[in-house]
Amino acid sequence: MDLESTVRLIAECLCRKHTFGAEIPKSRLPLEGSVCHCHSCRHSTGALDVLFSTWPRPRADVDTSGLKKYQISANIANLFCGTCSTPMFSELAWDPGNLGVYSGPLKNIDVAPIRLTNHIYVEDTVDGGASVWLRRPNPDGDEIPRYLTRSGQIPWSWPGASTSAEEPRGGPVQQSVGISCHCKGVNLVLHHGDYAGGKRGELPWFIDPRNNKRLAGFDACDSCRLHFGNDLVHWTFTDLADIAQADGGAFPRTMTELRTAVDAGDAAVGTLACYQSSPDAHRYFCRVCAAAVFYACEDRPEIVDVAVGLLEAPDGARAERFLSWTLGETPVWVDDTKGGWREGLMGRVQSDAEEFRLGRGYEKSWRRIAKEGKSGLSS
Repeated sequence: MDLESTVRLIAECLCRKHTFGAEIPKSRLPLEGSVCHCHSCRHSTGALDVLFSTWPRPRADVDTSGLKKYQISANIANLFCGTCSTPMFSELAWDPGNLGVYSGPLKNIDVAPIRLTNHIYVEDTVDGGASVWLRRPNPDGDEIPRYLTRSGQIPWSWPGASTSAEEPRGGPVQQSVGISCHCKGVNLVLHHGDYAGGKRGELPWFIDPRNNKRLAGFDACDSCRLHFGNDLVHWTFTDLADIAQADGGAFPRTMTELRTAVDAGDAAVGTLACYQSSPDAHRYFCRVCAAAVFYACEDRPEIVDVAVGLLEAPDGARAERFLSWTLGETPVWVDDTKGGWREGLMGRVQSDAEEFRLGRGYEKSWRRIAKEGKSGLSS
């Protein structure tokens, strides 16, 4: 095949144990893809949405025997790396000759491999979830449609301000939310914590001093992308002391206790497993369904990042009564996307998130105000 007229797509997991390649004519790119917001996709990955397409090689030509399989439903099975948990492919009962491929494991080449054509199962989010910052995800800047399920198109005004969470600075703060993976092997509760009356300088760095909600942000780092199998990751943050088992039982309170419990198979941590992606980075996931759950690092031994896609909040997937979003901020680690197709995607996400913030009349995040104040930008 003429190399000048072809592109080699590579899908690789975080630990690099599994690498898959496919030569494809440039004329076939970009592949059509969708953004799924269903409850199952969110809770089997930890991501707030899943971007996927069809792998360009026939199923029969792809050896996936080294991957673990998790049956999400009667019609869908996910294939993931058992070591680092990267979701790689999906087997779809209605398309047995092909594999669905997650966008996250794809190399950041300079040619966009996927063109997103729609949002599906947005109804599951209640509040629209991450669709609001993927309104115009493609280079042409066109809006893509949203559907309640696979059909039933909804306007971009859905669900409307009257049914969404109140403005992040006001309204009652939800006192706890569930943290659960798809198989429920990880089934925890994240409590709000006692921050009432705390002075700005006394509050943890991840607590909004205006309303005591937790920071929720946008992360574009390569390692997180591979851990979740998704191009953009959303974390919130907590002291381990504010996490408990769903039945009220105690949960480890330090990073050392957490790792010891996981290594020992302690019932308190359920089906949690850990992959150490660097000397300082500990990535926790469900060993059964592969959902990314926590990130922990040595320099903050009592704090973990929590995957927002696993939260069970009655007001919706964005959990705005519990979280304070950094809408319109540049995603952290965005430099990891430079030089490839994801660089443009991150810029469009940032723009769409800012448009959503302004449309809802939300204030800038307190962190953004502080950053812009230091740089001399107006608020």
